[in-house]
Amino acid sequence: MEFFLNRHSEIPIRRQLRGMIEYAISFGDLGIGAALPSVRDLAEQVGVAPMTVSQVYAELKRDGLVETRTGAGTFVADSARAQMAARTDITELHGAIDRLLDETDARGIGLDEFRLLFNARLDHRLATGRRRTIVVAGLFDDATRSYADAIAAQIGPGASVQPVTVEALETDPALRSRTIAADMVVTFLTLRDRLVELLPGTKVVPIRFIPSEPTRLALASIDPMAPVAVVSHFPSFLPILRFGVQRFAAHCQDILTISEDDPTLADLLGGREVLIHATGAEGSIALARPGITIIEYRHIPDPGDIDRLVKPLNGATAQQTNRKEVV
Repeated sequence: MEFFLNRHSEIPIRRQLRGMIEYAISFGDLGIGAALPSVRDLAEQVGVAPMTVSQVYAELKRDGLVETRTGAGTFVADSARAQMAARTDITELHGAIDRLLDETDARGIGLDEFRLLFNARLDHRLATGRRRTIVVAGLFDDATRSYADAIAAQIGPGASVQPVTVEALETDPALRSRTIAADMVVTFLTLRDRLVELLPGTKVVPIRFIPSEPTRLALASIDPMAPVAVVSHFPSFLPILRFGVQRFAAHCQDILTISEDDPTLADLLGGREVLIHATGAEGSIALARPGITIIEYRHIPDPGDIDRLVKPLNGATAQQTNRKEVV
């Protein structure tokens, strides 16, 4: 491997040289056991005094990154950093770092400013402990993002809450691998078994989802005499959907539940005055007659279940961190 120094950089030569070798070790360009150039050869290659190379090698040896073998030279040591670079999944992390640097540049933030920002966040993480990762798994992108936002707002900054769809988990092995590493996956009761199979060993926690406030108000305002159609994209969801409608529109007597893939859907909607469709069943709107009242049955995570089942994850983490600090 060849090394090149930037003579016009404000970074000192010795620091540049050490940084390039560290980079090569950290990112796998120099693997465990790889030989580094001799002091004389590297000094000639980059145009510095041999003493400068000797000092850099001595610093790297002190930090456990290289080792010297009498009569043989200097080699990359079997350090934690070199071991990490050898992992096959580390390339994905490198890509994430590069994307972060690109975004930093796009926002007009200089590298020195970014370094200060990164170090501040790193110090905060070391002081407070690792943020737990909670994944919210749903069926539709927009709805799942809204569920994740609601959970994040309720539990506060102690955890990272990330949305993901079941379809994405089934088709993206890398995403599935990251999700398996999460501390908790929150989902609907109807999706629990599917996710347990997809994410072996992961803590999958089903919680209740209740109608959003706009949905509850719309259900309460339905004319008691109006014939109502309730449509879901998933037949298995119809009993839950009907129960929710009856709970918040108890005054309605004529409620018909229909699967969106029912071939007679258009005919069944013809005699209805109100169409209540679950998220994902928007296709039923095109089959409804003009003038029908349309209500989207949109969910939010049950705040009580978040307090009872999700928040304790952060509480336990804080207690463990405190115990470690006391010890």
